[in-house]
Amino acid sequence: RWPRFARNRSEQFEARRALVEVRPSPSIFFRDLVGARLGIVVSHGEGRAAERAPGDLAALAAAGQVALGFVDGHGRVAERYPTNPNGSPGGVTGVTTTDGRVTILMPHPERSPRSDWRAMFHSARAWVG
Repeated sequence: RWPRFARNRSEQFEARRALVEVRPSPSIFFRDLVGARLGIVVSHGEGRAAERAPGDLAALAAAGQVALGFVDGHGRVAERYPTNPNGSPGGVTGVTTTDGRVTILMPHPERSPRSDWRAMFHSARAWVG
């Protein structure tokens, strides 16, 4: 059910900041950030989460495996450009495995290491031991 990352709906490379919300999931990276709304760097031409089969993203959401999603300034799921810079359905921009050990995402938290995104790396380090 993992999505593939397809060309942005805008048909162009997007390099900007966007707002995401960390959703409840088993991701070891985001366990200390659940509910946080944070600015994040977007820098890609192929970032749209595209289903491999109809219903895949809904199934991932129902299973609590959607870890990260674009939101607008009011905290509502971002469905449209520019608050959803790649056009992913439901604003999906990060998913994780059921055990939380593998998380894929298209924005770039590593490009903001001195921000609240540090907690992501601290959580991963704490999990490793």
